[in-house]
Amino acid sequence: MSPRAACRLEALGFETVYDYTLGIADWKAAGLPLEGSTASVQVVGDATRPDIPTCGPEEELGTVSDRTKALGWDEALVIDCDGVVIGRLRGRTWDEKRESRVVDVMESGPTTVRPSSALAPLVERMEKRGTKLVTVTDAQGVLIGALVADEARRVIEGEPPERIWADCDGCPGQWRVLPSTRRIGADTAPL
Repeated sequence: MSPRAACRLEALGFETVYDYTLGIADWKAAGLPLEGSTASVQVVGDATRPDIPTCGPEEELGTVSDRTKALGWDEALVIDCDGVVIGRLRGRTWDEKRESRVVDVMESGPTTVRPSSALAPLVERMEKRGTKLVTVTDAQGVLIGALVADEARRVIEGEPPERIWADCDGCPGQWRVLPSTRRIGADTAPL
C-alpha cells in the first residue's frame, strides 16, 4: 500500500514523497511518534534517557572509568563508530587494570530493548530480576539511551518528567535532537 500511496501523492503534485519501505514496526522500534489508539500506551521511549556514558572499544578503561564517575554513573556502554552498542562496562569490570583496553574487558552483546516496547511489563520484569538498567536501541542496534528502573517506575506512577529528569538535558520531557553517536571522549565534547 505504501508504494501506491507514494505514487498517488506524486500524481497529486507533491514533490517530496518518500516510500518508507521498512514499515510501521521499524518506525515504532526507532521510537518515532505515533498516533491513534496505541499512542496512549506508555512505552520504553517515554522513560529512556540518552545521557548514559559511552566509549569506544579502543579506549583505556581508566579514562572511561574516570569520565563515567564524573558524570555520576556506574555503568557505561561501548559503541562502535556507527553508534551500535557492542558492549557494557559495570560492576567488577571497573576493577580491571586501568590501562586495559575496553574491548578486552567489556561484557559483549548486552541485552537491548526497543523504545516501542510496553513500559510497565518491562519494569515489572526488571524489578523481579533486580535489574536496575537496560539498554535501549533501534532495530539496527544503534544506541538510543538507557532505561533506569527507578525512574521508569516514577513515569508509570504519573510523576512529571521534568521533575524526574530535572538535570538531564535531552531526557523525556526535555527531548532534543542528539547526534547518532553519543561517544564522549577526547575528540568530542560532552552533551
